[in-house]
Amino acid sequence: MSAETALQKAVRARLISLPEITAMVPAANILDRNERPNPRPSVIIGEGISRDEGDSVARNLTRVWLDLHVWIKEPSTAGSKAVAGAIRAAIRAQPPLGDEQFHIVDAYVETVRFLRDPDGETSHAVVTMNAKVQEL
Repeated sequence: MSAETALQKAVRARLISLPEITAMVPAANILDRNERPNPRPSVIIGEGISRDEGDSVARNLTRVWLDLHVWIKEPSTAGSKAVAGAIRAAIRAQPPLGDEQFHIVDAYVETVRFLRDPDGETSHAVVTMNAKVQEL
């Protein structure tokens, strides 16, 4: 497994464990998929980027940015803003946990962008997480 996959699994586990998130987006709709249309509402674990962190002699730290795409069928952006806010609060309150191979040293929401889908019926938010992951 990679640091990127470990973070993805930890984020999903954290989000589906919280009733304040699953009240807005069913746990079955918090997933990684590459297909449109996505279920509405949904949180799609999407694109990312990573780089090795040079601040460790062991060279076992990776900085990972991970995009979470929020999709809500609504004419405004209120619902996507609510879900993005709940994601931010969840990550702030308790960063995702790692596993026996990777430890999530730090994780936070770095940016959130709100967009309107060209279909005129859907709002879209892109929540970008920034995390430092340590391979154990």
